Amino acid sequence: MTITNTNVQLTTELNATIAVPQGTGPWPAVVMVHEVFGIDENMLAQMNRLASAGYVVIMPDLYSRGGARKCLTATFKALAAETGQAFDDIEVAKAFVQARPDVTDKVGVIGFCMGGGFALLLANRGYDAANSNYGMLPADLDKALDGACPILGNYGGKDGQLKGAKTKLDTTLTKHGVVHDIKEFPDSGHAFMNPKQGGGPIFGTLLRITGAKPNPTDAQDAWRRIEGFFAEHLG
Repeated sequence: MTITNTNVQLTTELNATIAVPQGTGPWPAVVMVHEVFGIDENMLAQMNRLASAGYVVIMPDLYSRGGARKCLTATFKALAAETGQAFDDIEVAKAFVQARPDVTDKVGVIGFCMGGGFALLLANRGYDAANSNYGMLPADLDKALDGACPILGNYGGKDGQLKGAKTKLDTTLTKHGVVHDIKEFPDSGHAFMNPKQGGGPIFGTLLRITGAKPNPTDAQDAWRRIEGFFAEHLG
């Protein structure tokens, strides 16, 4: 499916990228929250992959106000506090895409790495489905996931940052009666869904040494799960 990518300015300070399938639609909308490295080649590939399955995908640039170096700390502070500018920016992106005439009344949220943490926290904030890919868990899982929409999770069994994430999510989501499907891929580490090694030539080498590297086989399975899950809940 042919995809059209467009850079849009949502406010005087907030930029975003939007991917739209070829055709007249209407399509469900999905807000994608980028990983720690921002909107890079990997994130654009992930956005186009999802759009090709029949979704209008918008990805706000959470580093719009000065780039990753300046905004990274503020974004992580918002993630830890579960409120702040990053959440406001995501809400602006959500409202923007939902106002399009070529989208349905269904909207999902998907995130990778840092973005996966945001996706979990947004699951009870007006979305119809959420997908966290190796996203950090909220400090208070009960509070964050109470009343959440259906959640899909993809985690790496070799991800030292997120040991036990599947068990913790399964336990909490079951407790709260939330529809969910959390899978741990035993042969993968962090960021295993990226098409290419993230982090650039220096940091990327360090990440690869720690096991944070692409695993094309598991990535293909994870995407199969995402497409099936969103098709079921976003229709």
